[in-house]
Amino acid sequence: MNSVDIALKESLEIGGALGAALVDFTSGMTLGTVGNAHTLDLEVAAAGNTEVIRAKLRTMESLGLQDTIEDILITLGRQYHLIRLLQSHSGRGLFLYLVLDKGRANLALARHRLRAIETQLDV
Repeated sequence: MNSVDIALKESLEIGGALGAALVDFTSGMTLGTVGNAHTLDLEVAAAGNTEVIRAKLRTMESLGLQDTIEDILITLGRQYHLIRLLQSHSGRGLFLYLVLDKGRANLALARHRLRAIETQLDV
């Protein structure tokens, strides 16, 4: 099992990664971040993406969807923002947030690696 620090370090090793965070979406607070703080404010991004998750969960409830969110992808002009909700019992209410350089990242591989990191994460 990986600690939060190790999981975030491994996330940053994903090709094209610019930053990563582990976030509690009930509060919007980060449990850890890694990346260049001068180019990306992960605290602000964590709070904003918390609202994205809450909105999607409310929408799913309104539609009567009995399902779970695996991940959410936001595609920008130069970046991918990948939000991976943790599915383990100890990780409920948490998500991994990964920012990727669109020109250098392999999105399929990044999703695969983030899923593997999640399975090893011990929260």
